[in-house]
Amino acid sequence: MLVLLPPSEGKAGAVRGAPFDPGALSSPELGPAREAVLDELVELCAGDEVKAREVLGLSERQGAEMARNAALRSAPARPAGDIYTGVLYDALDLASLDTAARRRARASLLVFSGLWGVVRITDRIPAYRCSGGVRLPGLGALAAHWRGPLASVLPAVAGEGPVLDLRSSAYAAMWRPAGEVADRTVTVRVLQSRIVDGVERRSVVSHFNKATKGRLVRELLLAGPLPRTPRRLVEALRDLGYRVEEAAPGRLDVVVTEL
Repeated sequence: MLVLLPPSEGKAGAVRGAPFDPGALSSPELGPAREAVLDELVELCAGDEVKAREVLGLSERQGAEMARNAALRSAPARPAGDIYTGVLYDALDLASLDTAARRRARASLLVFSGLWGVVRITDRIPAYRCSGGVRLPGLGALAAHWRGPLASVLPAVAGEGPVLDLRSSAYAAMWRPAGEVADRTVTVRVLQSRIVDGVERRSVVSHFNKATKGRLVRELLLAGPLPRTPRRLVEALRDLGYRVEEAAPGRLDVVVTEL
């Protein structure tokens, strides 16, 4: 099974250590596309700060993010699983997984990134700030930049099992599974259920969405061998106690009332 995850806006920087090696990242076929984004991002953030903030959608208080981007090539690196933080990754809590679950995580988790395209949780990267929705002055929209390279690489990465797609919209736009990969892709939406005046009302709430997705992945990793078909994936989630509704072919609603 392949699990597609969004990155996090917040990232834990490495205090010390060797700089990242672009050639050591997984999916090396993406190297030229990665270098193009990296070159422009570093140049942008080393130049006009006001322009860089505008392009990246940052505030004046986030000037440190530009300095961090400008130094990416020499910045210390850590495994991506340690770099990404935030609600989803807090709930996933990779560091506390047992040995077998960590092995499954290394094999199955794929994190999308505006800068790197995709990375495995073991790929050593520096902390950075560049969301998938960014439009760089030279390359243009990053979602469009990545669409072709990822379409060439990811069908093989997807293997033959189910693809569990937990990405947010900005990262879903970078690669949309097609053909037989699409037939075994399952997209999950998390809905919060509340009873108001005796009537159930459902809504998408960011915190519930991210936390539930992180917890859901964690529990699948801990449960044992990962499901080998979309149907078994649905069954596995229900076995774990999730309220799962098949909203449409290839789309599941996970309904929660509390974290």
